[in-house]
Parts: sequence; C-alpha cells; structure tokens
Amino acid sequence: MDHVNNHQSNHEEKHLTSSAMLRDVVIGMSDGLTVPFALAAGLSGAVASSGIIVIAGIAEIVAGSIAMGLGGYLSGKTEQDHYYNEEKREAYEVDNLREVEIAETKEFFANIGLSENVQVQATEEIAQDKKRWIDFMMKYELGLEKPDPRRARNAALNIGLSYIGGGIIPLSPYFFISNSSEALKYSVLATLVCLFIFGYFKSRMTGIHPMMGAIRVTLIGALAAGAAFGVAKLFAL
Repeated sequence: MDHVNNHQSNHEEKHLTSSAMLRDVVIGMSDGLTVPFALAAGLSGAVASSGIIVIAGIAEIVAGSIAMGLGGYLSGKTEQDHYYNEEKREAYEVDNLREVEIAETKEFFANIGLSENVQVQATEEIAQDKKRWIDFMMKYELGLEKPDPRRARNAALNIGLSYIGGGIIPLSPYFFISNSSEALKYSVLATLVCLFIFGYFKSRMTGIHPMMGAIRVTLIGALAAGAAFGVAKLFAL
C-alpha cells in the first residue's frame, strides 16, 4: 500500500511540475512571437536595412526575455512568500487558538458529509501531529499547495528562454535577407504559421476550441504587426 501511495504522490508531483512548465512556456512563447514580430514589422515600414532591424530586434529580445523572466521569478517568489506567511499564521493559531482550529477542522469534515463521531475522531487524529494539522489546514481551509522551492528560478528560466525562442522566429529572415521589405514577407509567413500552431496547441491545453483559439492568436499577432507597420510608414512619410 505504501508503494502505491508513493507512486501516486510522485506521479502527482511530476504532473504539477509539467503543468507549471507548460504554463511558463505558453507565457514566454506568446509574447516572444508577438512583440518582436510587431517591432520588426514596424521597423520594416521605416528603414530599408535589415541590419538595423536585426540589432533592434536582438536588443528587444534580450530586454524582453529578462523582463519576462524577472516577472516570472517575482511571481514565483510572491507565491512562496504568501504560502509561508499563511503557514506561520496557521502555526500561531494552532498554538494559541486551538479550540477555534479544532472547530474549523470539524466543520470541514462536516461539510464533506462525515458523521459527528467520525468528525471528532478524525479531528483528534489530525490534531495529534502539529505539522500534519497545519499542512491539512493550509490545503483544505485555505486551498494552498506547498510551492516548489525551485519554482521561482524555474519560472524565470522557462519564460525567458521561451521568449527568446519565440522572438528568434520573426527575426530570423532579417539575418539572411538584406532588404527589410523582402525579409518582412518571410517573417510574416513564418510567424503567422508559428502563431497558428502555437495557438492551436495552447487552446487544446486550456480547453478552448483549437481552431478558434489558433485563429484568434494568429489574428492578434497579425493586427499587432500591421498596426506597428502602419504607424512606422505614417511617420516615415
């Protein structure tokens, strides 16, 4: 039985870690494809040299990946800080407001349909181990899962690297084609195809209709690039 429980626990942890990583990749890739694409398109409407666009694009990807990665790191740290602050509060309440915590624990068991005798027995059993009791209240009273201590670092790396990976796609044609207008055609084609594929799989993961999600993501990217190109052309006149 212990072997089965350990196996289930490990399986759950891998599943949660994988879900967090996928969420990070989606966040980083989404902005990585769209923002450098809009920047490259906008500059293509104002300058003829691909070299300038490459320099500006690389600078944006570096800055964007750092900013996005830092945002992911701070989000992860905030989640950890919130959890540990609540854990300290629960520890204080277990030590100083024991009867209140016992009543709250019994109330949880009552809400899931256990009889009065079983409520008392289960509460007494949990209350014998302070750490287990605190963990129980954190999860079932506050709805908080203990965060992975590596979560903030992993989020920063996953989001930052995904941003770089997404940003290279719209910028890559400018490395090989010196004329920006010509390079823009290939950039548009490559980026819209990637946005469509990305939107399709993102929508499948989030439960949205895949084709509708893919079209929506593609249109957002196309509108952003078109707006940037139009504004650049207007000011370049």
